[in-house]
Amino acid sequence: MNKNENENKGETDILRLSQIKHFYQQGTQRIDVLRGIDLVLQARQLVALTGPSGSGKSTLLHLAGLLEHPQEGQIYLVGKDISKANDKQRTDLRRAHIGFVYQFHNLLPEFTALENIMLPMRIAGRHKEAARARAHDLLAQLDLTARANHLPGEMSGGEQQRIAIARALANQPSLVLADEPTGSLDPRIGAHVFDIFMQTAREQGAAAIIATHNHALATRLDQQFILEDGKLK
Repeated sequence: MNKNENENKGETDILRLSQIKHFYQQGTQRIDVLRGIDLVLQARQLVALTGPSGSGKSTLLHLAGLLEHPQEGQIYLVGKDISKANDKQRTDLRRAHIGFVYQFHNLLPEFTALENIMLPMRIAGRHKEAARARAHDLLAQLDLTARANHLPGEMSGGEQQRIAIARALANQPSLVLADEPTGSLDPRIGAHVFDIFMQTAREQGAAAIIATHNHALATRLDQQFILEDGKLK
């Protein structure tokens, strides 16, 4: 299946990728990574992106997250064509609408759990006390209230990844992009973190693309896409 259909025409698509093509040049050799990707996501729709290493999953996430420009095709975010947006516009759109979760949490080691969650909100201009209140709410949702004033080095891997999820959701993004979000965790802990991630994203009305090699987790999402030979199947 190359494209998931928009079942409710009255809703604005959170993300629409239309005929996205992307390649890299290595010397005289052109490597086509994406060969015409079509994808539509709506609010609370969580999809898995699987495929072999090197198939282009991270590239697709980078394009959807406005970190790179596709060579061809259109990207629509919350109903707006942003294919030709300049760097400042793309930065503003990422800040307002997109959250990222990576395999390794990338928390700032000198900041507490609370401060790490507050940071993207403060960057976005939210008042300090409002950001603090929102961060405390997320800590409570993720059962981490007791860790609010702990540094990352004082927490387990699963706790650190939950903080990273809270940070990604702090600005209530329309779209969450996760690249192997539980890949560095023990399978049991990873499954627990995955449950929390899915529940919290849905409660906030976010759409999400989760790139993963874990097929057991992928089958629990709304839809699974395989990226192979530059195409979604």
